Parts: sequence; C-alpha cells; structure tokens
Amino acid sequence: MNLNFYLEKVESEISNLGLPVKPDRLYSPLNYFLKLGGKRLRPVLTLIATEFGGETFQKSMDAALAIELFHNFTLIHDDIMDEAPLRRGLPTVHEKWNQNVAILSGDVLLVKAYQLLSKQNIEHFSDLIWLFNKTAVEVVKVNNLIWILRTKIKLRLMNISK
Repeated sequence: MNLNFYLEKVESEISNLGLPVKPDRLYSPLNYFLKLGGKRLRPVLTLIATEFGGETFQKSMDAALAIELFHNFTLIHDDIMDEAPLRRGLPTVHEKWNQNVAILSGDVLLVKAYQLLSKQNIEHFSDLIWLFNKTAVEVVKVNNLIWILRTKIKLRLMNISK
C-alpha cells in the first residue's frame, strides 16, 4: 500500500474543489488555508478503509474530502480560540485577515463539507449524516473542555503572579 498515492489523490481533489474566488474576502482565506497543506491523514484513512471494505477508493472521495474540510473548519476556529498567530509556520487566517473573516471562512468550509457529503450515493445516507454530526458535536465538546482548562490555567497563573 502506497500512502503517497492516496495523499496525491486527496491533494489533487482539494486543488480541484472549484471554490469560488468572489467575494475575495471570503474565499481568499479558504484557498490560503487549504494550500497550507497538512498530513491529510483523515481523508487518506477514509480512502484506505473504503478499499479494505471491498470498494474502490473513488467511491468515498467526496466523504473523505468532507472530513478534511470539516477538520480544516475546526482548525480555523481553534486558531481563533487559541489566539494562535501561526499555523504551519505561516500567519493564521484571523491574523492575516481578521477574526470575523476567519469565522465566516471556516463556516463556508463546514457548508462545503455537507455539500460533499450530500453527493454520497449510499443506502444508509442518514446514518452517515448522523455519525458525521455526532462526531462534530464531540469535537466541539472537546474544544470546549480545552478552552475551560486553558482559562483556568490562565486564571491560576494570574493569581500566582499577584
């Protein structure tokens, strides 16, 4: 199994998503963020799992891309919550543009993820959407816990320094 084969397929599909360019203030940040790259582990594993299940990887490409876009949506929002200045050594979307642009651009990624999922022609489509939504809620719960923990740590550090 050649992981680079799947990675190249995923990168090619991401490059060919055909995201609009206008309005520029909304789509330039998306294109910028997606070009930052990443491991693309989630979509690659989706494609491999599909083949292990006896289907061709192409059958799950839209779902794999949806998972990757959802992941990138969470990263854009995480960068805002963490007040992170950099992602993969380059300015985060909220630093390069602003927080509102980053939120809206992330939201577009989420909607695009659902558009890609809706292209899946499978018997148990409602189960797929249910699992995707359940996973999304769990991601939000984890991010909330991380935010609470960081807030508590900041407050404790502030009290110690007084």
